Amino acid sequence: MSEVKVNKVSPRSSTTVQLGDSGDTISVPSGATLTAVSGGGIQNAALQNSAITLNGVSVSLGGSATIPTETTPTVSGISPTITTPSTSTAITITGTNFAATPLVSAQNTSTGAVTVATAVSFTSSTSITATVSLAAGTYKLYVENPDGNAVLTTQTLTVSQGPSWTTSAGSLGTFAAGSSISGLNVVATSDTNVTITEVTSPLTLTGNTDTPASTMNLTLSGTPATTATYTISGTAPSPTSETTYNFTLRATDADSQTTDRAFSITISVGINEGMQFN
Repeated sequence: MSEVKVNKVSPRSSTTVQLGDSGDTISVPSGATLTAVSGGGIQNAALQNSAITLNGVSVSLGGSATIPTETTPTVSGISPTITTPSTSTAITITGTNFAATPLVSAQNTSTGAVTVATAVSFTSSTSITATVSLAAGTYKLYVENPDGNAVLTTQTLTVSQGPSWTTSAGSLGTFAAGSSISGLNVVATSDTNVTITEVTSPLTLTGNTDTPASTMNLTLSGTPATTATYTISGTAPSPTSETTYNFTLRATDADSQTTDRAFSITISVGINEGMQFN
C-alpha cells in the first residue's frame, strides 16, 4: 500500500505531501484543497527510473533490451559402453548448453527404472562426466540444468558384460603331421551372442605359398550363442620338423565388445623309417 505523509512546513507556507517511499513530493499552497481522485494513476514521468527484470535482464520501463531465451541442453554422444554391470563407472556425455552442475539420471528402456548418478562433473558447456552404477541393460539419460531445462536423450547407453573365455589360453594340444584334427573346441561366453574369429592367420589362412611353414589351413566354425562353442578341424599340415603354430582368436558379442586370447597348436613329425643310430 502506498504511504502518504503530510508535513506542515509553516502556518503561512505550503503543505508538503509525500507519496510512497521514494520521496517524491508535491506542494499544496496554504488553504488549498488536496483531492484524491478514485482511479487516478501515477504519471509516466514518475516511473521514468523504474525497471522490471525478465530472465535476469533489467529493463527500464519505456526502454528496451534483448531478453535471452531459455536454453535446453542437448546430447550428441554418450561413451563408453559399460562392460562391467553394477559397478561404479564414469561416462562422458557430450552435447550443448550444459550448465554447472546438471542433474543426471539413467532410465532403463525396458523397465523404466531410474537411477540417479552418484556424481556429476562439469567440464564445459559441451561436456560433462557422470558416475553411475547400472545393471545390464539399455538406458536413456536425463540431463537437467539447474534452471530446470532438461532433455531425455534419444541416444542410449549400453551396459553389457563383455565376452569372456572358458577355454584357457596357451596350447590346445599336439597333433601328428598330416593327421585329421576334429573335436578341438574353444568356448567363450557373454550376456549376448558371441562370435569367435581369428585375429591372426596361422590357424585358418589358406592358399599361403609357404604352407605348411607358417599356416595350418584349418577351419574354425561354430554358431553364435551366449555360450559359443567353435570347433577347429581339418588335416594337420606336414612341416619338415616339429612346429608350434601360434595364433590369436577374438570373441565378439552382439554389443561389439571384444576379448582376445592367444592359443597354439603343435605339429609333431615322426622319425623317418630306415634311420640308423650308431
